[in-house]
Amino acid sequence: MNTILVTTSRGLDELLKQEILTLCPDAQIKQAPGMMQFEGSKEDAYRLCLWSRLANRVIWVLATGKANDADALYDTAMSVDWQLHMASSHTLSVQFIGTNFAIKNTQFGAVKIKDAIVDQFVEQGLARPSVERKLPDFPVYARLQRDNVIIGLDMAGASLHQRAYRQQTGDAPLKEHIACAMLMRSGWTENTEAPLTDIMCGSGTIAIEAAYIARNIAPGMKRQFWGFNKWLGHEAAIWDALVESALASQKPAATGIYAADSSRKMVSIAKANADFAGVFSDISFSVQDATKSSPPTAVPGFVVSNPPYGERLGELTSLIPLFNDWGKRFKEAWKGWHVTLLSSNRDLLRVLKLRASKDYAMNNGKLECRLVNYALNEENVVQFNEDAGDHEFANRLKKNLKRLKSWIKKTDTNCYRIYDADLPDYNVAIDRYDDWLVVQEYAPPKTVSEDKARKRLQEVLLYLPTVTGVSPKQIALKVRSQQKGTKQYEKFNQTGEMMTVHENGAQFLVNLTDYLDTGLFLDHRNTRQKVMQLAKGKDVLNLFSYTGSVSVFAAKGGAKSVTTVDMSKTYLDWAKKNVALNKLQGPHAFIQADCTTWLSDHKGKYDLIFIDPPSFSNSKRMQSTWDVQRDHIMMLTHAHKCLNEKGTIIFSNNKRGFKLDSAALETLGFEIENITKETIPEDFARKGNIHQCWVLTL
Repeated sequence: MNTILVTTSRGLDELLKQEILTLCPDAQIKQAPGMMQFEGSKEDAYRLCLWSRLANRVIWVLATGKANDADALYDTAMSVDWQLHMASSHTLSVQFIGTNFAIKNTQFGAVKIKDAIVDQFVEQGLARPSVERKLPDFPVYARLQRDNVIIGLDMAGASLHQRAYRQQTGDAPLKEHIACAMLMRSGWTENTEAPLTDIMCGSGTIAIEAAYIARNIAPGMKRQFWGFNKWLGHEAAIWDALVESALASQKPAATGIYAADSSRKMVSIAKANADFAGVFSDISFSVQDATKSSPPTAVPGFVVSNPPYGERLGELTSLIPLFNDWGKRFKEAWKGWHVTLLSSNRDLLRVLKLRASKDYAMNNGKLECRLVNYALNEENVVQFNEDAGDHEFANRLKKNLKRLKSWIKKTDTNCYRIYDADLPDYNVAIDRYDDWLVVQEYAPPKTVSEDKARKRLQEVLLYLPTVTGVSPKQIALKVRSQQKGTKQYEKFNQTGEMMTVHENGAQFLVNLTDYLDTGLFLDHRNTRQKVMQLAKGKDVLNLFSYTGSVSVFAAKGGAKSVTTVDMSKTYLDWAKKNVALNKLQGPHAFIQADCTTWLSDHKGKYDLIFIDPPSFSNSKRMQSTWDVQRDHIMMLTHAHKCLNEKGTIIFSNNKRGFKLDSAALETLGFEIENITKETIPEDFARKGNIHQCWVLTL
């Protein structure tokens, strides 16, 4: 008898314990989070390797001892007579789990154990065993627990969830032992004659594992590599007898297992995996949309699925309507069935509007998930009234669109704001760009919990397609908070996809997904018209130009020349594309420079200067920080030197509470006109403080 250590994923402890007791009835188990220990035979260890559907590792323990420092760890490793277990010609690997005050790095711990093994062979005058990480002859496993370490042979050689039947996977594959745990928690394993279906099957893992269970196929049957294959203590006769017994106990066929996915490609992958696993004929595959699915049999059974989680922010825009429609379909067509779903986003599951009967914590890889059971009984299939008109947010959005309807018809643009945190609980801004929507979630105030904010955002994304008619696939979601320094240029994605929109006779390229801002500040629509009205025959400077929309309108207004300046090469290139898109002739200069200092020694002269600086910046490309309240007079003084006689500056910024130093500007000889009110468009009128704007004239 020897100590056997068995490990598994978080949340599977109790299931694993019951499985061990079924496979090894005499085991006296000592349980700790994620691991079980008991005294057992080699046959017990082999049986667990071959039959466990839930374990990650089966470790034949060779030593336990102190590891309160590097020397103690080394000594514990040296206490093993390694020559009883491996030859010097064998390759080895060391997997080290855990850290403590002295062993702060797993790689360091692994090296100390490797050194002890190698040194022992050298001290006996034998050749040094070499290290092989992928398929070693002798895989060593070490687990640190505070000041103690367990060292042993990893009998599986690699995680037992790797059943060796996967040919391909999808983007987020479900681990096989997690699939088994889902099937066990669902209740189906207690009645494998009942129909079972996975209607979001992906690469087919749940259905394949179900077929293995129904046919009593040992999950380790297809694995070729085992950690004990070249172990000097390996008893092949015992292992071979277990394999023969497992083959003899297999059932010939399974019935009532179904797998479906909306992706024809994924169904094809699932079929290939099932074929390689030897259970292709036991599963009925189909291509179908889960939101339009129907039960495969008249007799109710079990739905067990691993739907998408929405780990990336943008995925929620399409997943929320999908889950809403899925929940409706469950209530319409799946009465009497039991449903089990795994998700790392419990709030997303709530969009189904189903009452859960059981809820379990369970990890899928590193993701902390919840496994939720639903019984689709009479009480749980009642449809909730989800008319958008009955919902507070949807109702407000409808009113906004009705109010803006006549203005939208009159205005010459397909980009405008339709909602801006009108209701405190729904703290988002929503802009329409042709047939797309951009939803910007403001950071919630401290008085609003993250859970509540997340729920409200999901409601926004749920009702938007219904009220606006925009497809969920064409809704871009972003989180807006106070931006400082380079964060104003921070990328969300890197798709580089542009679309063309129009405004007052001009066309602009916008990117709705890659950055927080899209490339066109909608609140400056009227301001751009002001620039166009003043630009005729003038030399125009556009400072802090962003993507050059003001430059475009200056040129359209008949400017004599246009100079466009920005610190970002990305935005300057974007500005060039906007100018080219509008086929604008005339002198156009594009200058990459730090706008906060460029004017200080610039010798050029202009008739019209447009300045719309950030509130704050501390970019690494700048010589110092920039604060618009502190530094605006210095900048406007430099701009004054670059103005021709009777020249004009349009100065704007969006810093809340900004105070223009009028006295200092009057000293420079400026006449000051506050034009903020006329530069706020109708769609931003509700929040008239989005920016402030002045005309400064010599």
